Amino acid sequence: MTDNKRLAYSIIQFLRDQLQSGDLTSDAQESLEVAVQCLETAFSISVDNEDLAVSQTLPDIFTAAVGEEIPSVIVDSVPDSPTVEDLSKAELLKIEGNEQMKIENYQSAVDYYTKAIELNPSNAVYFCNRAAAFSKLGNYTGAVEDCEKAIAFDPSYSKAYGRMGLALASLNKYNEAVEFYKKALELDPDNESYKANLIIAEQKIKDAPSPASNLMQNSQVQQLMSGMMSGSYGPVGGAAAGPATGANDIAGLIQAGQQFAQQMQQQNPELIEQLRSQIRSRTPSASNEEQS
Repeated sequence: MTDNKRLAYSIIQFLRDQLQSGDLTSDAQESLEVAVQCLETAFSISVDNEDLAVSQTLPDIFTAAVGEEIPSVIVDSVPDSPTVEDLSKAELLKIEGNEQMKIENYQSAVDYYTKAIELNPSNAVYFCNRAAAFSKLGNYTGAVEDCEKAIAFDPSYSKAYGRMGLALASLNKYNEAVEFYKKALELDPDNESYKANLIIAEQKIKDAPSPASNLMQNSQVQQLMSGMMSGSYGPVGGAAAGPATGANDIAGLIQAGQQFAQQMQQQNPELIEQLRSQIRSRTPSASNEEQS
């Protein structure tokens, strides 16, 4: 209980010091006076019990405690900036990585660039160079991630956009690749490599089979068409075979089409949505009509 009394006495001292500071409103002063009285009553102490005083005041104890904690938080949360020596070593590692690229030792190049990044993790060139090495190794996803980091550190770095385009094109994401090649050309309009890669990506988009063409290559579609041609799909309701009528043939075809559409919707909803989008895109928009 003695320690509690000493703590209460220190708090009372702090409150009395605040009352004497003259910085409080009358209401605040009244509140603190009530608090002092409550503490004195609760712990059966008064300001005259000087034997309960400690060597340091409560504010001094608090400042010392906080002063010990803050530096550790800062050290843990804020990374150290690279030293001049780190920057120099990182640059040498990058140069060695470039040499490994020349002799087509791409994995070794990745290792050197990675070490350079560890020493200087905000250098766009190191990430962009490692992206090139990743692409040579067929790790296009890794190349995309490194290009994203390079662009984040240096949004005006044309080479990062160009290498992003290459990685995306290798992943058959030609629409996205086109956008990055265009951005690379905005930053470096005379780059013949970007121009050539842009033309190739745009041609890939043009040559890509339409969703309808893909649908006709589907084995289920071919089976359906074969069944139609052989007369396997009869009249609605499965009526007994007999002289076929035009109406029955059409009804059977509609029924078969509906059945197949339902099946395709369940098995490949993305393909159905592509077909719908393609149909919508080919429908003339009223806003595009010439005004009189």
